[in-house]
Amino acid sequence: MSDSQSISNTELSLAAKIEAMLFISAEPVPVGQLAAALDVTPSVVERGLIELDESLLGRGLRVQRNAGRVQLTTAPELASLVELFLGLEATTHLSRAALETLAIIAYQQPVTRPQVDSIRGVNSDAMLKSLLSKGLIQEAGRTEGPGRPILYSTTPEFLQHFGLSSIIELPPLSAPVELEAEPTELLEG
Repeated sequence: MSDSQSISNTELSLAAKIEAMLFISAEPVPVGQLAAALDVTPSVVERGLIELDESLLGRGLRVQRNAGRVQLTTAPELASLVELFLGLEATTHLSRAALETLAIIAYQQPVTRPQVDSIRGVNSDAMLKSLLSKGLIQEAGRTEGPGRPILYSTTPEFLQHFGLSSIIELPPLSAPVELEAEPTELLEG
C-alpha cells in the first residue's frame, strides 16, 4: 500500500470504514467481527454504527440489527421502487393465521411449536413451514426438555419485510381491551 493510500485510509471515519465492510458483506456481520477487523472494542464499533445510522437518515440505506449482527439494507419506504426496478412481484402478503403465528414468534422468541400452538389454540405446523419457506423465521436451536423441541426465532428478512431496523422496534404488547356494555341511556335515545 502506498503512503497516499495509507494516509487516506486513516483519514476516513470509523462510520465510513464500517459502511464499507457492511456494503461488501453478503450476510449480517457480528459486531465482534467488525471490532476485530478494525482493531477496536465492540463499544467503539457501536458508536460508529450509531454515527453511520445517523448519516444514513434521508438516504436509501439503513443499518439493520438482529441478534448481535448488523447489515446494510435498503430503506423500507423504498421497497416498492426497488421491487419495480428489479421486476419483482409485490411483497408477499401473509394470511391472518401466518401473521398471528409470526407475531407470537416475534414477541416470544425463541419459542417452540407447542408454545405457539398453546397460545393460538390450534396446530401451527403448516404456518411454521410456510414462514420458514418464506425466510421470515428460522430454527434457533433446541430446548433441553423432553423431545428437545425446536426453538424458532425471526430472521433479518422478517425485519426487512416489516421495515424494522431491530426487533426492539416492535410496538409494545398491550393488554386485551374488554368491551364494555354501552350505557342504556345512549341506547334509549
